[in-house]
Amino acid sequence: MQKIVPFLWFDGKAEEAMNFYVSIFKNSKVVTVTRYGEAGPGPKGTVMSATFQLEGQDFYALNGGPQFKFTPAISLFVNCDTQKEVDELWDKLSAGGRKDQCGWLQDKYGVSWQIVPTVLGKLLGDKDPAKANRVMQAMLKMTKIDIKGLQQAYDQSR
Repeated sequence: MQKIVPFLWFDGKAEEAMNFYVSIFKNSKVVTVTRYGEAGPGPKGTVMSATFQLEGQDFYALNGGPQFKFTPAISLFVNCDTQKEVDELWDKLSAGGRKDQCGWLQDKYGVSWQIVPTVLGKLLGDKDPAKANRVMQAMLKMTKIDIKGLQQAYDQSR
């Protein structure tokens, strides 16, 4: 059992969101679904809560109502090995949502994601501060992170 599990509060769309996420990520599955019964408080038969896994990571979803909304102060950070993976996740997760800067997006359910190539951390952590700064400046101009653009900034000689 995973010790820390992200808990996502939805306003009636927990099942839809869970199925959407599971359809996007490999190695993902619905684990359990609990539906409201006669006692409510939600309509009988609708999802009360659900657990699911994305890439082996456990998540808990609740249809808790309109009291709380998602905020970008908490986001799901996705490490991507290739530009193809960045592109696919960016396109699928941002559909119907909002594309922000530096690899951030908000999906159609309001959940914030960071779609980040793993090479970004390596380039930003370079011992040469001029190279790292060029990469940072390039990233700050991007919405979806472009590995080729980062690499060009890194390789640029002055």
